[in-house]
Amino acid sequence: MTLGQLSVFVLVARLGSVTAAARALGVSEPAVSQALAALRSQHGDRLLVRTADGMTLTPGGRRLLPIASQIVTLGADAEAAVQQAKGGAETLRVAVTSTIGEFVANPLLEAFGKRAGGRVDVAAGLARTAELGVLVANRLADAALGPRLEGPNLESTPIFRCSLVAVGAPRQAHHGGPATWPWLVDPSGADPDSEPAMLLRRLGVPDSMVRVFANQTAAWSAAASGAGVSIAVEHLVAPQLRRHELAHVPTPLTPMPGCWHVTTPARDRCSSAARSLRHFLGTPGAMQVMRSPGSGVPPSRFRPPVYVTIWSASDPSPAW
Repeated sequence: MTLGQLSVFVLVARLGSVTAAARALGVSEPAVSQALAALRSQHGDRLLVRTADGMTLTPGGRRLLPIASQIVTLGADAEAAVQQAKGGAETLRVAVTSTIGEFVANPLLEAFGKRAGGRVDVAAGLARTAELGVLVANRLADAALGPRLEGPNLESTPIFRCSLVAVGAPRQAHHGGPATWPWLVDPSGADPDSEPAMLLRRLGVPDSMVRVFANQTAAWSAAASGAGVSIAVEHLVAPQLRRHELAHVPTPLTPMPGCWHVTTPARDRCSSAARSLRHFLGTPGAMQVMRSPGSGVPPSRFRPPVYVTIWSASDPSPAW
């Protein structure tokens, strides 16, 4: 039984599927299934069984879950303690939503890294809203940037207020109501717990009228060509609006107020690097970066938020 296998078990149990756990860990689904199989063999118990409602814990799995969660947390503490004892840089793993990842995370965390003076090694990666809290609560990420997250042992603090708007090609007429328009979104639009997805639901937009693009920039480009209407954080799309590449498309619910939060474990479980990040995000310098982040980088440039070595029962090499 390894720390990697326990981490996989905790994520599958908390997120409810092998697919979600694999996405959160940045590994393949077969690697997750292999880790689960090794853990099941070790304990002689299926631990998790697939049902119509997703993955369900067996009685043995229910008893193992809180213990496994504690072990994973202690593993993160142990890693941090050894790094500090060696005088090395403290690792800070930050999970972010797709929009923050595309535009804000890189310049923001670069500014934080410079302020930390090389004492913190920052890794950032994309996660869905439902995954953010699970990653932070189980110390598989040290902090999350995105919507407000609620849960035991989580501390979520607002850091930046913003507005969601609808944008489209200038001088293009949009007949009928928003529910009849083609909507062009980034991956956050397919995340049921995200603010863009909530906006689409409130506007009554059916899934059949939504197309998902690899990132926000691609969705905006398609909207500018007249292919439909996109959702944008108003201050991030401001340059395109000023250049008249895009224009506001009025809807009954936009502008829709939004807010970015930083979420970390509760103070007694929070790493020193995460506490430093929380403090930095309240500074004028961080506010300026979030207000005018520049061009950002594509989400593909980000490393996964978590690095977990999954060992198979028969092969001692790590599977990524």
